[in-house]
Amino acid sequence: MIYISHRGNLNGKFESYENEPTYILSAIEKGYDVEVDVWCEDGNLYLGHDKPQYGMNIDWFKQNKDNLWIHCKNKEAVEYFSQLISFNWFWHETDTMTLTSDRYIWVYPGKQPIANSIAVLPEIHNEDVGRCSGICSDFIERYRNEYERL
Repeated sequence: MIYISHRGNLNGKFESYENEPTYILSAIEKGYDVEVDVWCEDGNLYLGHDKPQYGMNIDWFKQNKDNLWIHCKNKEAVEYFSQLISFNWFWHETDTMTLTSDRYIWVYPGKQPIANSIAVLPEIHNEDVGRCSGICSDFIERYRNEYERL
């Protein structure tokens, strides 16, 4: 099972910290992958959910690429990351599912079970994640503790 922190959250939704670089790194240091929201404006990269908030450089992404699931938030971010082959990125809005660049099935909340997929925020609808390859959650520590006991 792949355990993915949603925007850096481990034990609940903390919007004021989400997508903040040190918050993300803290989750990575604890052994989690992290879904991050990325914007690109005028060739500059930013983290942030509803808007570009934290200016970033590509080196930060390169250093952490093995643990990042990059949710491109605008067309320019898609164009930017589609030119780079070593990053796992995706675009979606309210689609039932989308494929990431690494060919993972990223599934919108409320649409499980789908075999070999990544369940996104399954806690919202108390979804069955037993057939999934991974989970992306604001409560990812709870899921890891639960599934590592089995």
